[in-house]
Amino acid sequence: MYLRTLRYLQAQVPCKEQYPFNISAFEHFQELHLPTNITFFVGENGSGKSTLLEAIAYECGFHTAGGSRNHLYDVHESHSALGEYIRLIWSRKVARGFFLRAETFYQFASHLDLMFDPSGRKYDAYGGKSLHEQSHGESFLSLFKNAFGHKAIYLLDEPEAALSPTRQLSLMRIIKELEHDAQFIIATHSPILLGYPNATIYDFDQQISEVRYEETLHYILTKRFLDAKDKVLDELFLDLP
Repeated sequence: MYLRTLRYLQAQVPCKEQYPFNISAFEHFQELHLPTNITFFVGENGSGKSTLLEAIAYECGFHTAGGSRNHLYDVHESHSALGEYIRLIWSRKVARGFFLRAETFYQFASHLDLMFDPSGRKYDAYGGKSLHEQSHGESFLSLFKNAFGHKAIYLLDEPEAALSPTRQLSLMRIIKELEHDAQFIIATHSPILLGYPNATIYDFDQQISEVRYEETLHYILTKRFLDAKDKVLDELFLDLP
């Protein structure tokens, strides 16, 4: 484990009424401990999980629209207001890593295509060809399989956005292969990924708190739907003609 604690310098925030500082999860937030190499952030859209992940990426020196320290390109998601008030405490600091942001992955793929590389090997870490020449899911897995390695920290923002359930399991296997000397922090809605064994899970709904897998709303709703699909649908459509 490399990154062990996040500290929020809330007292230094000039205006707590402005976004993203007014997100309810940050109201009483002071520190977040990362006791395991695999950590998940869960919560509804707008709960702050992706915002905090972006702030970590900012403090790691990664491009906040997606990429590593070596990727510089212009896109509107290129600054983290929260990141200026987050401090990272490391057991052993690493420079290697990657921030995957699903919503700006297209721009990242375009950036790779435009990079000048006289060696002709710029796609080696991405499956040997342009990410735009692969399906969305294939390009994500190409990144995970070829660019991810040991002694690094990986920040993944909703990686399931392009992954079928089968490929989510493939991602879990890749994480398992790297788990002993790489660290992952993942913001997700996927009940499959959240089932990764012995991971730390933080729920961002209302306030940031550690929860067990079976306590996540993602698990509860998915299990209820699978156990009693007809009953759930009857309740959902009860007032519709």
